[in-house]
Amino acid sequence: MMSVKKACFWCVLLLLTVPVYCPAASQPTDTVALWEGVKVPHGKEVTLYAFRPENPNGISVVVCPGGSYHWHDQVDEGMKVGEWLSDNGITAFVLIYRAAGKVEVAMPIRLVFRGKRHPDMITDAQRALQYVGEHASEYGIDPDKVGMMGFSAGGHLVMSAACFNESDFLQLAGIETDANLRPAFVVPVYPVVTMDPPYVHRRSRRGLLGDNRVADRAMRDSLSLEKHIPDNCPPVFLVNCVDDPIVQYQNSELLDSALTQKGIPHRYIQYETGGHGFGASEEKGSPECREWKKEFLDWLGALYPSTL
Repeated sequence: MMSVKKACFWCVLLLLTVPVYCPAASQPTDTVALWEGVKVPHGKEVTLYAFRPENPNGISVVVCPGGSYHWHDQVDEGMKVGEWLSDNGITAFVLIYRAAGKVEVAMPIRLVFRGKRHPDMITDAQRALQYVGEHASEYGIDPDKVGMMGFSAGGHLVMSAACFNESDFLQLAGIETDANLRPAFVVPVYPVVTMDPPYVHRRSRRGLLGDNRVADRAMRDSLSLEKHIPDNCPPVFLVNCVDDPIVQYQNSELLDSALTQKGIPHRYIQYETGGHGFGASEEKGSPECREWKKEFLDWLGALYPSTL
């Protein structure tokens, strides 16, 4: 058991090192409180930042930053992504979904309190899809061209939205909607995929499941996405790096194999260098891996040839 002193040290270190959103980095045009008027646990924390392009091409993307399901990298995997997409005519919505919290990394307080855990995250993702679909005309977008892009744990979240698109998690919050909860396409970047050894990212698994459910084999199996690719899975653009020091590169290989076995249209790019956490940064990663943004736009243009 970790001592209180040691736990406090790690909590302070996390607070000092985890990226936070800096408004000067980019400017979203709208800020939406997704659960306003609806009572859900910790719902006030869930926010959608909209980036409107000057000339929208009708495509939109819900962006889910990573952070081990404990926090969010709101800069390189959030606001910079929204800015880059909008610069290319794509309406972007950066989702700050419920996550376990930084303190919970060091202190297993969710053994006593429920905290934030599955299915909170996927419910927030579906709420974002609902909002974008229901406000499509307002943003000048096509409700049938709403995709999702996620990084690390956020990559697991967007693939979860694809894998479980026929499960209506919004009903848990008392929400009835006719909105399409199936993303038109998904873009997992260096994603967490499996909840099982030997390739599981343990911190993400703990953040997603909660301290009292990490040993639940049925729960782990149900959220190991390589085992749950549906027949109606949307097209996938998948990227990772072999030298990733955080999420083992085999996570993406498992997903690629599962998509191939199911015959799901997808493109998988595995870079040798780049590591983890580069997002839309022009400085992080490597020159090789930073090419993923151009490759994605080319792939999207092939998916919607009359749009881009």
